[in-house]
Amino acid sequence: MVREARKEDLDALLNLYLFLHEDSVPEHNTHLEKTWNKIIEDPNHHLIVNEIDGQIVSSCVCVIIPNLTRNVRPYAFVENVVTHADHRCKGYAGECLDYARKISEMENCYKIMLLTGSKSPETLRFYEKAGYNSSDKAAFIQWIGMDR
Repeated sequence: MVREARKEDLDALLNLYLFLHEDSVPEHNTHLEKTWNKIIEDPNHHLIVNEIDGQIVSSCVCVIIPNLTRNVRPYAFVENVVTHADHRCKGYAGECLDYARKISEMENCYKIMLLTGSKSPETLRFYEKAGYNSSDKAAFIQWIGMDR
């Protein structure tokens, strides 16, 4: 079942992110709690999860960004697409991306952007199959305060 994350999903998401690029679960502290509340309460921040048999197996984030161009239409940004290793290649992440697209359409977005750090041909084909292309724009990233 694809849905938006609820407040009680924090620990499940933090553990799922170990299959993304994290190497540990962050400490539960005031900063984590404030950040989580900010995400959950922001109407433009959609943390989408796919739950199978009570377990969150896949997720992505879709942020709607207000915009003054394109007839003052917003755009969407998708990030942190992840599926638990035991549940890959079953369509769960694709269902999360479809949900993000529906949100973007309801919000009258003119585009959805997605960045991936993966160079894996399978991952890139997955995004292409989901309707994304890598030929329209070039992405540039500047890392701040970290060695990457």
